[in-house]
Amino acid sequence: MKYSSQRERILSVVRECSDHPTADVVYARLRPEMPNLSLGTVYRNLNRLSEIGEIRKIPLPEGGNRFDGYLKPHYHLICSQCGEVTDCPAGALEPLLTEVQADTGFALEVGQLVLYGLCSGCQKKAKDK
Repeated sequence: MKYSSQRERILSVVRECSDHPTADVVYARLRPEMPNLSLGTVYRNLNRLSEIGEIRKIPLPEGGNRFDGYLKPHYHLICSQCGEVTDCPAGALEPLLTEVQADTGFALEVGQLVLYGLCSGCQKKAKDK
């Protein structure tokens, strides 16, 4: 892939973020330093970077995507109330995956696993009501 300073900055922002930003968030963070940057350029570069394995694309059920620059094996937890995306270490689910393989005889090749539920903040809000 041909070098692009815009692509490098987009990649840097995603890798520096732990909040799994959307394209809009990446655009908003870069716009002050790159006033000529377009949202379309951000979308194209994020998709291309995910296609070549530099970042991960996390598709959301309501549409849109979040992006992750942390490439070591891990899964994602998404709050169905507020949309927060949290990393889940791969080892935390290994017993479950082993059990699924044993019960089904299916040889799992887990690339990306997303689990939905309520984050601790939303649980607290619900309890306080």
